[in-house]
Amino acid sequence: MKNDNQDTFANPFVFKSEWKNAFTDENFIKIFSSDILENYIINKRWYGGKASTLKYIEVIDHFKITSSKNTYYGILLEVNFKEAFFQHYFMPVAFMTNDELDTNTIIAPAKFGPIDGYLVDALHQDDFRKLLFDNIACSKIYPDFNLIFHKGEFLGDAKYESSKFMGLEQSNTSIIYNDKFVLKIFRRIYVATNPDYEISRFLTEKMHFENSPAYTGSINLATNEGNITLGLMQELVPNQGDAWKYMLEHIDNVFEYLGRKKIKIDKLPKVELFKRLKINDIPHEIINWAGLDLFLRVQTLALRTAEMHIALGSDSQDTAFTPTTYNGDYSVWLKNRMLYQFQNRLNIIENTLHKLDGMALDLAHQFLENKKLIRKHFVDFDWTKMKSERIRIHGDYHLGQVLVNGEDFYILDFEGEPESTIRDRKVKQPPLKDVAGMFRSFHYAIYATIFNNPEKYPYTQDELFKAGELLFNYMVGAFLETYVETVQNGNLNIGYNHEIEFLLRYCLLEKAVYELGYELNSRPRWAVIPLRGIQSIMDY
Repeated sequence: MKNDNQDTFANPFVFKSEWKNAFTDENFIKIFSSDILENYIINKRWYGGKASTLKYIEVIDHFKITSSKNTYYGILLEVNFKEAFFQHYFMPVAFMTNDELDTNTIIAPAKFGPIDGYLVDALHQDDFRKLLFDNIACSKIYPDFNLIFHKGEFLGDAKYESSKFMGLEQSNTSIIYNDKFVLKIFRRIYVATNPDYEISRFLTEKMHFENSPAYTGSINLATNEGNITLGLMQELVPNQGDAWKYMLEHIDNVFEYLGRKKIKIDKLPKVELFKRLKINDIPHEIINWAGLDLFLRVQTLALRTAEMHIALGSDSQDTAFTPTTYNGDYSVWLKNRMLYQFQNRLNIIENTLHKLDGMALDLAHQFLENKKLIRKHFVDFDWTKMKSERIRIHGDYHLGQVLVNGEDFYILDFEGEPESTIRDRKVKQPPLKDVAGMFRSFHYAIYATIFNNPEKYPYTQDELFKAGELLFNYMVGAFLETYVETVQNGNLNIGYNHEIEFLLRYCLLEKAVYELGYELNSRPRWAVIPLRGIQSIMDY
């Protein structure tokens, strides 16, 4: 393949060693880590250190796998920052001559011994992608490197046919095989099994939960410090996009109906937040406005959420998944975490007040005036009053983590909250934390619709906010009725009404405070959404 960047790469890096011995050559490793990699990874979408100052990169481990055509290396990198912390990344690397290249995405031109070519990310080579699939399909183990490929039972006797990248590269890289399977390569890695791998395999092979993509294989590296998950393969679920896109379209129609049906917002019947509602309990004026289908979909989503939690909380043998009660250790962990996060958000809001105006600025001042009240709410978590159970949860549950499949939903991505440590992501928590995450996502979908269509609906923004809060309460009510009934029938202990409401308020506030940091840093105009959420939870 001709390389479009040939002129750019006129001066290759020259090494005496052959490529097959590259990582035994200290000179190569030194130049690769500094001169080559530093320029390359800072521009990659999966590199998470863009807000920090890179100090140096170190190759801390590697493995070698070969096909009939080529030698490939899996590189584990430690990226050290001047701010005195580090991150670990995984990068598969290949050396290709011009004739062998499958990509224009080049790391650097290089010469090993007499051979000219290019260092590339091996995932861009079809031969390497095939090698990964074939190794998973036969559960290949490389004992010299403690590299373990595992085949899940759902892969069957599938053989390699084709591979391509899935969408744009994000924090991970996903490859579609045979238009049936997706292999997610984890770029940021941890010395611990990745929760996404752990939970996906558990749900598929142990609990036979059908509403998340079936586990079909994995790649893990066993080290002295612990297990490192490099890849997770699952079935590719046919879908019509994610539930976030679906909900935005649906709520746009709901707001359009307000004008089309000339609905007087102040005349619409109100309902308290967290009041559980059967479909028949929702007033006909609300059904006439928002449509029956919206609430039926919310019910289905609640059902799948409840079934997920029942599956995650019903194992009595695997200690990683057995339900547990509340105790002092959890309470200390939770309060420390929440107070640290809350103080961080206070600092951010004080530093970004000058970027806010209008309602966002008013709500920000209210937030600062009520900071002692909010802090007290986090400290008032009394574990001795909790009668419910904690389980492994999704941890980052929102509409974007759910696929729409016809009339049904499939739940994805069990990696957990990106800001949390891998250890914190595995702490057993109230399942209602996931429910609160989904409720915050409903709230976001409503406000995003209003913000994205400023001229579309014949009402003032304040009137639309009032209608939005009303719609939110009804969606929450419909969801809770189905969810609570299903988990209780499935013998998952989430407590009685008073405890359910306390945990929901606590977790909703936690989620809204968490979101506030992102919005203030990324899009201050949208800070009104979590600030409005905090205001309605605290009722100040």
